[in-house]
Amino acid sequence: MSAGVSLDAAIDDVCDAVRSAATVVPLGGRTHWDVGGPAPDGTHVVAPAGVVDYDPAELTITLGAGTTVAELDAVVGAAGQDCPVDARDPAATVGGVLAVGLSGSRRLRYGPLRNRVLEVHFVTADGRRIKGGGRTVKNVSGYDVARLLVGSFGTLGVIVQVTLRCEPRALRSEWLACDAPSAEVAARAFRASSVLTDGAHTYVLVEGYAEDVAAAVANLDGAPAAAPPPWPDGPHRGRISVPPGVVDAVGRRLTDAGIAWVGEAGIGTIHVAAAREDDLAAARAIAHAADGWLLREAGASGLDGFGVELPNAEVMARIKDALDPEHRMNPGRVPRLRVVHA
Repeated sequence: MSAGVSLDAAIDDVCDAVRSAATVVPLGGRTHWDVGGPAPDGTHVVAPAGVVDYDPAELTITLGAGTTVAELDAVVGAAGQDCPVDARDPAATVGGVLAVGLSGSRRLRYGPLRNRVLEVHFVTADGRRIKGGGRTVKNVSGYDVARLLVGSFGTLGVIVQVTLRCEPRALRSEWLACDAPSAEVAARAFRASSVLTDGAHTYVLVEGYAEDVAAAVANLDGAPAAAPPPWPDGPHRGRISVPPGVVDAVGRRLTDAGIAWVGEAGIGTIHVAAAREDDLAAARAIAHAADGWLLREAGASGLDGFGVELPNAEVMARIKDALDPEHRMNPGRVPRLRVVHA
């Protein structure tokens, strides 16, 4: 077990800052600043950084939410472990990634981001420090506040400290490029960490013991690839969610519309980018036609961030009213999060 810094004094400062602010805007690495919608004007509140405790034997690490993903990877990597947060930008903070709920590209094997969180400390709108969950993997007591905060966009509180579940680092990993459709490859790739497609090829990441990786490679009939396809880039970006079985079909429609995309087979997430705002709007229409939706990540200031009425909007609004009755925490960041009890 490795004991690190104490963040108590820094978290007390966050509590004071939240209590005195008219509008609270949690600030991380600004790598996901426009996801869902632009942040409101207000007092920027920064979570502390640093490793509080790391126990490789228990596969858990406790750290300040302001710690960057690059720092997290360096600490656990030195002990031969991995914490598959897999942020698109290593400068992202752990708390920021959790707040926007962006699971990494290895979700197919390691599960959604919320499953990685064991314990969370957050500061409520009235400046109280609240703990949810516990540092042990088998902890099941109390309300599952930790998962509630993942994807909350800072509208329920400021995440200041988290405990994450780690994994043994894979002894071998290899990317392959295949010509078969992504759904077919995903079905054949036993416990693949990632199956990505850009419409031209399907890329598979296999990880584990050398013998297991070799067996998976032999079963896939693919060629070694130096790297996966690059994430689509452009001034207007979004993330589509559709049923996993239609990723290839939706991708073909996006290609026909001239929109760059990379899809995650087996997950149903498709990352898109466009040069024009109208093209991102077209991508949203394609997503809706496939019973999906698009979350705007950057650009397209005239496009609604979510584009659909959230199915749990009323439940979310009631939780918001309970934790932040004056709606001071990142107000307006999640559209249509109306006040239920005015």
